[in-house]
Amino acid sequence: MALRRTRDSARHQALPGVRGRLRIDRRTKSLTKRLRPGEIAVIDHSDIDRVSGEALVACQPIAVVNAGRSISGRYPNVGPQIIVDAGIPLLDVDDEELLDRLKDGATASVDGDTIHLARESIAGSRWDSDQIAAAMDSARAGLGTQLEAFAANTMEYLNRERDLLFDGVGVPEIATDLRGRHALIVVRGYHYKEDLAALRHYIREYKPVLIGVDGGADALVEAGHRPDLIVGDMDSVSDTVLGCGAEVVVHAYRTGEAPGVARVEALGVTPVVFPATGTSEDIAMLLADDKGAQLIVAVGTHATLVEFLDKGRAGMSSTFLTRLRVGSKLIDAKGVSRLYRTRISSWWLLGLALVCLFSLFVALWATPTGQAALQLLGARWDDLWALVEGLLT
Repeated sequence: MALRRTRDSARHQALPGVRGRLRIDRRTKSLTKRLRPGEIAVIDHSDIDRVSGEALVACQPIAVVNAGRSISGRYPNVGPQIIVDAGIPLLDVDDEELLDRLKDGATASVDGDTIHLARESIAGSRWDSDQIAAAMDSARAGLGTQLEAFAANTMEYLNRERDLLFDGVGVPEIATDLRGRHALIVVRGYHYKEDLAALRHYIREYKPVLIGVDGGADALVEAGHRPDLIVGDMDSVSDTVLGCGAEVVVHAYRTGEAPGVARVEALGVTPVVFPATGTSEDIAMLLADDKGAQLIVAVGTHATLVEFLDKGRAGMSSTFLTRLRVGSKLIDAKGVSRLYRTRISSWWLLGLALVCLFSLFVALWATPTGQAALQLLGARWDDLWALVEGLLT
């Protein structure tokens, strides 16, 4: 047994390229919860989106191996570019059984286009910036087809959910009071961290009802806030946050089936169930609107065609209609962190300091005590200057 372990160790040390342990999961957002720096991420993700790309980069893996097509050409997804720009090798392996063949935690290495294991090597295709740029150009040319499909899906959703959209039929009762208050809805989407940080003064002053959509609830906690309401199918929110005392609304299928209910109830929390065919961010907006929120501020939500496609769901067209339904109540905080940054010139700071010193001088000179203090300060300055002159001569 000792001899076998020695041989295995020797094989691992002899593996060429960058070496690390494999971390495997078919769902990228599940993998990023346990992926550690220096490990190799193995996923099955067609069209890696921006949020997934940023999440993978934040985990600092030494390589990302994808059993899916990182860029299928369906639309210009930017996730692969984010990974490659971070200096992380990205390999596509055309093998549907790849994740079953590999063992989580096993040692492997990535060298060029090849993944080396202890007893075999697997060839892949490594992306570089030029290949990604060419693929993006090709994908942009096909956006018209995606727009047509998106429009058709939008009409289908409108026919199916017109009662919910227009009359609020099916919106459940909740304990959280939103009447006349602002509601801040947080989704883990584009730039959500920066935008949430930029809104900290708004949150402190207006004290809006904080609504976290799945992992958005964790984002609120990470930013130092406590969510009042957690909405979603509960597949990406942590157990700790689910037990923080917030009211929980589980997004269910139209049939009433709600896989997230069992998990929530196992934590001792009694959820409210909201059956709807849209996305979780849709029902969060509809819930806030139906319960009388005066203003709805959205962080990290999806607003453009590419973002809808980036989410990877045909049902994202429901978000488009939901935004129309909510109307003027909705304020999108997307990009607020990049809209304006205070730039104070150093000359302004110097001028302000001089004005303050002059004001202090005038205030002191206006009183007998101040005059005495200034005269004493002047005498000390003369003594110091005389000492300096003596040292220099």
